Formats: sequence, C-alpha cells, structure tokens
Amino acid sequence: MKKTIVLFIVILILVSCSKEITEKEKTYCNPLNLNYRFQFTESISYREAADPTMIRYKDKYILFVSHSGGYWISDDMLSWKHLPVKSLPIEDYAMDAIAINDTVFYIASAGTRKPFYFTTDPFVDDWKPYPDTLPFAVWDPHFFMDDDGKRYLYWGCSNVDPIYGVRLNSKMQAVTEPEVLIRHNPDNNGWEVPGELNELTRPGWNEGAWMTKHNNRYYLQYAAPGTEFKTYADGVYTSDSPLGPFTYETYSPFSYKPGGFAGGAGHSSTFQDKYGNYWHVSSMSISIRHMFERRLGIFPAAFDKDGVLRTFTAFGDYPTIMPDHKIDFEKEDLFRGWMLLSFKKKAEASSAIGNLPVENAFDEDIRTWWSAKTGDAGEWLSVELDDNSTVNAIQVNFADNESTLKPDSKGIYYQYRILTSNDGQSWDLLTDKSNNTLDACHDYIELEKPVKTKFIKIENVRVPDGKFSVYDLRIFGQKEGKAPSAVNNFTVDRNEADTRKAKIEWSGDANATGYIVNYGTRQDKLYTSVIVYDTNSVMLTGLNRDVTYYYSVDSFNESGVTKGNKIVKE
Repeated sequence: MKKTIVLFIVILILVSCSKEITEKEKTYCNPLNLNYRFQFTESISYREAADPTMIRYKDKYILFVSHSGGYWISDDMLSWKHLPVKSLPIEDYAMDAIAINDTVFYIASAGTRKPFYFTTDPFVDDWKPYPDTLPFAVWDPHFFMDDDGKRYLYWGCSNVDPIYGVRLNSKMQAVTEPEVLIRHNPDNNGWEVPGELNELTRPGWNEGAWMTKHNNRYYLQYAAPGTEFKTYADGVYTSDSPLGPFTYETYSPFSYKPGGFAGGAGHSSTFQDKYGNYWHVSSMSISIRHMFERRLGIFPAAFDKDGVLRTFTAFGDYPTIMPDHKIDFEKEDLFRGWMLLSFKKKAEASSAIGNLPVENAFDEDIRTWWSAKTGDAGEWLSVELDDNSTVNAIQVNFADNESTLKPDSKGIYYQYRILTSNDGQSWDLLTDKSNNTLDACHDYIELEKPVKTKFIKIENVRVPDGKFSVYDLRIFGQKEGKAPSAVNNFTVDRNEADTRKAKIEWSGDANATGYIVNYGTRQDKLYTSVIVYDTNSVMLTGLNRDVTYYYSVDSFNESGVTKGNKIVKE
C-alpha cells in the first residue's frame, strides 16, 4: 500500500513538472514580428518580405528573405536580429541557402548566369563568390543535399514553364540536363487557378520549389497561384528518387490559409528545429499598396504515420507555442488556446480619417486599417471588451499610413503605451514602450501575468513617419462563459460541372465568433482548413477535380473551440 502511495506521489510530481514546463513555453503570433524593410516605388512606400528560406547553422536559425537588405538570425525563433549584408546580391528575389559541413552556400534568382556565394561564417558580412556559374538562368532556386551527399538544385517561377531539377557535383556544377519535374495543372488542381477565389481565367504561377526527404520519400513542394492572393498555397509531389518521376499528392495544397487576419501560406521552406519538430515558414499577402506588399508566417508542420505532409494553419495567426521539446502531434497541439477578444468590439479613437475608420482596427483583416489624423503624441485607440475577459497577449500591427519611408531610412521604430481600465475613465499602465528603439511593426506582447480588464487603449508616443495607424489591435485571452454549440448540421454542395468547387453551409450559433471548416481526402485526415467570421457558409474553390473529400465544421468564440462531430463525404 505504501509503495502504491509513493508511486502515486511520484506520478503527480512528474505530471506537475511537465505542466509547469509547458506553461513556461513562450508563444509567438503571425505575422512574424520582424523589421520588414521599406520599399519605395513610384512614390509608394510599403514593407516587404517573402520567399523565405530557413536554415540551421551551429544551432542557430538563419532566415533569408527577398528584398530585406540582409537576413535574420535567432537562437529560438522568438527573437530575431537583422544582419545587414552588402557582400551578397541581397536585392535579388527568392534566394536560397544550404549549410554543408561548415560552409553555407547561397544563390538568388537570376535572369543571367550568376555565381554561387559561400561563407564559413554567416554571422558576419563576408561572403565570397564561388568560382563557377550555372550554364542556365534560374528563378526561385533551391538546394538539396541527400543522405548520400549528392547535391541537387530545383527551380522554377513562371505562369508557363514547369519546375525543373538537376544534380550538382561537389563544385556546385550541373552534371545532368535540366529535367521537367512539375507542370502546371490548373484544370485539375483548383488551388493553382489565380484569384482571391481562384476565379481568374489567366494562367497562375508555379514557383518556389522546396525538397524535403522523409522516411526515404522525396517531397517536392511548390507554390501557386500567385503571391498577391490569400489563396497563395503550397502543394506537393512525391517520389522515391530526388529527380522523379513524381506523383501529385491529392491532399494538396498541404499549406493553405485563405482566411483570417493575414492570408496566404505559399512559397515556403520546410525545416526542422533543434528538437526535431518540422516547421513551414511561408509568404503571407497584404498586396494593397503594392502587389509585393507581404509578410511572413511560421506554421507547425508534421508528417503523419502514413507519410502525409501537413501544415497547421487553422488558427495560424493566433498565439502559438514555441516548444522546447519534440512534439507528438497525435497527442499535443501548439495552439495555445487564447482566443481573439477584440473582433468587432465597440471602439473609439482620438481621431480618424474618413475612409479609415476605427472599426477597421478590429475587423480581423490586414488589408484594412484605421488611421488617426496625425502622427502626434497623444493620439489613441481603445476597445471595449466583453465582461469577464482575461487578457494574455496583445498584437499591435502598425499600418504606416501616409509613410514615405525608403529602404535606407533611419530611425524606424514605434513608441507607445498600452493601458487598461475597468470603467473607461481611470487608466492603468500595462505596457510602456515609450523608450523603444526597435522596429517592431507587428509587435507581439505576451503578458507575464494575465490581466482581467474591460478596456484596452494604445496611446501614441512616436511613429517613424506618416500617421499613427493600426491594421488591427488584436487582443487575445479568454472570456468566462461557454464555447458555442457544435456544428452538427451542415451541407456540402459540390459543383457537378466543376468539382474543384464546393459550397459548405451550416446552421449558425449566435454565440459563435467564427468557424473552422476542415476537409481532407480521408475521414481521419481532415488536415486542410479555412477560418471564417460572421458567416454560416464558405465557398471552397481550391479542391482537386474528381477527388472525394470529407468535411467537418468547428465553432469558436471568446471562450473556446467546439469540435464538430459530424463528417460529410462528397
């Protein structure tokens, strides 16, 4: 009996310790909080970062991104330091890098022949050109080294041409002729059709090749239909050989996020962290001021027991745990469970420009924003939360309205204060960033201690240029109360003339903030998802022709998520 009691106590201690470790794990929130570089084209000022490549080098993460004037380095994927670089053709688009032993090789997209670059110390700006060049031009290049040491290069960025591949020797010279690996197939693959609803008749772009090897299977990933759309996504072909032949995986796109605050999950890199967890870092679209106005998102990824590659995007721009251990996705979930408390809540501001009203800051859409009339200190924005709301985290997404900043501009940082109140009259300081000197345009603040409050206010101290403006002020936490009822009554209307499309409709719950529509090619693999707000239907336009799908619908509100138990086959 005593042994049983002792064993029980030991188990309780272990469980308690495990829970404590989990609670200490930090969160992040997409879009990533990076100092996205300003671009300046034809008097238009906008931020841009896309086409990411993530590598690990000596236990650090290095993130290469188009048009960023350098690259970012991190120990933990939570805090990033930007390294300005001049020894690379850093202004070229869609670069790639690979670490081989102690050397990092680099190449960028080029319409003419250009050399590779290399360094044995990527933490300083000291890259050298590699002596040889490729005998052909490459766009969106990607390196891959197999377990046997053989090296390969994949590339392609066109609305006509396919994705190609060659084998390289140890001197990075092509030793095979380019082989066609992936052709355009929008007639069958609805997600390859361009448009916000895959509705356009012009050809889409296939681009951004990336290779991952898992359990002796080669996963050649690619993006479509265009970087400016929320439907920008990644699909995958697989093979038992690095140069094919490849077979299309009908569960594609495996990385897909057409809804939510920031949409798009295409042109990505798939990599493993130091614990062996897979991640997928992707391009996300704003594309309002300019087609190439983009941001980055990091999503957990995994291979299931059957080798199906999936990316977790259901709550892809909500607070997500950055784990400190190997994750078993059959049992664990990196979604922290903090819900959006600020969606369409009553809001006020010190001032507003007529076509940029205060409501825009709480509409869960990065393509709209609120702007004060000035950039002066003292301009403010506030939101009234529901009763019994507890705040765990805040994301401030600055919109840079009427900014004229350029790539070489200095002094780019925001200074502000966040305050709380229970009556909207008397305010307490929650976060003071009055002395901030970091460029944090998607500033994410995980509170050390949760705060129960009724009102949240952000007060401007300084903006780098233009007006004090916010895409969205996003408040995360929990409201006391019940999650919405389960969605167990919905219909699927698959378009008989074009089975790439299906309309899903369900009976709504007045207590629901939104819904997650899940679907997949097997009943136990509903891995693709679309998040929607303020609607009881969604049109899925990225399906694969004549492929059978299974569907379910989850509901959520400020108090939690309710899984739908009903599954429909169509």
